[in-house]
Amino acid sequence: MIDIGYYTSEALTLLQTLIRIPSISREEEQAADFLQNYIEETGIMTGRSGNNIWCISPMFDTRKPTLLLNSHIDTVKPVNGWRKHPFTPKSENGKLYGLGSNDAGASVVSLFQAYRYLSSTEQNYNLIFLASCEEEVSGKNGIESVLPQLPPIALGIVGEPTEMQPAIAEKGLMVLDVTAHGKAGHAARNEGDNAIYKVMKDIEWFRTYRFPEESSLLGPVKMSVTQINAGTQHNVIPDLCTFVVDIRSNEFYSNEELFQAISQQISSEAKARSFRLNSSRIDIHHPFVQRAISLGKVPFGSPTLSDQALMKFPSVKIGPGKSSRSHTADEYILVSEIEDAIATYIQLLDGLRIS
Repeated sequence: MIDIGYYTSEALTLLQTLIRIPSISREEEQAADFLQNYIEETGIMTGRSGNNIWCISPMFDTRKPTLLLNSHIDTVKPVNGWRKHPFTPKSENGKLYGLGSNDAGASVVSLFQAYRYLSSTEQNYNLIFLASCEEEVSGKNGIESVLPQLPPIALGIVGEPTEMQPAIAEKGLMVLDVTAHGKAGHAARNEGDNAIYKVMKDIEWFRTYRFPEESSLLGPVKMSVTQINAGTQHNVIPDLCTFVVDIRSNEFYSNEELFQAISQQISSEAKARSFRLNSSRIDIHHPFVQRAISLGKVPFGSPTLSDQALMKFPSVKIGPGKSSRSHTADEYILVSEIEDAIATYIQLLDGLRIS
């Protein structure tokens, strides 16, 4: 019989220490050092690249598929409004408060404890645990830099707060910087070419256009104009106007396809910051998803971005906590959620066949 209480206690102790160590994106070195030492003190060998730490089950067999357990150790900066101290873990009424407790420290520690149990038993797959960095900023020194160093992955389990329901699809992200050029002139005279007026039609197009393919899990492609900048002073016709568009894609369109379609519809000049964060989806008939359903879990589509976007293999996002608590003041995780997560990960993965 599995002693979930033991693994929960270990997870909570680890999470409390991680909360004490600031690990803002791109500043995770101290947290990575601690986690690597912690894992090695349990007798498990680690690999490291930058601030990414991983371990591979000792019974690795090239004839078996490989399953990846992944979550991230970085956090956003503390927002305004914290009444508790973000870097001082505080237990209160069954809750553990602290920055990163929900997103995604609880997933990190729960997945690692599940790894400890699963890697000590014979499984139908090889198992890798990876604690990665720079997830919150989609940084290139995070998981994207590590995956080429690992064996080929057949399935990824991504720990993010989903209330332990499986997100089998996730929206992608593309950010556009859009620019219109006009001609400066004196506002009191009928001269110049107002760049603000030039973008108005394009902004309205972004507000009203709907791409035809809508997803049953993710809905339509969502485009939002989120920033605009123009003008130098009140009496000068602006010769330049720029705005930013946040685009959340579904699985029917790659970011490159959306960019090409958008460029044909607007008159302003658009530049994509990146095409790399595409939407993802796993087949609902995948053995992992089917096992989750058999345990009463309800697959859904997630509107928020994670490192799934950088995985070129099937993946599912599932972890303890609620997404609505992420990036908020007085962020917390329930102790019961960590206990349930460890038990659920083991139930989902113990004896699973993925090929």
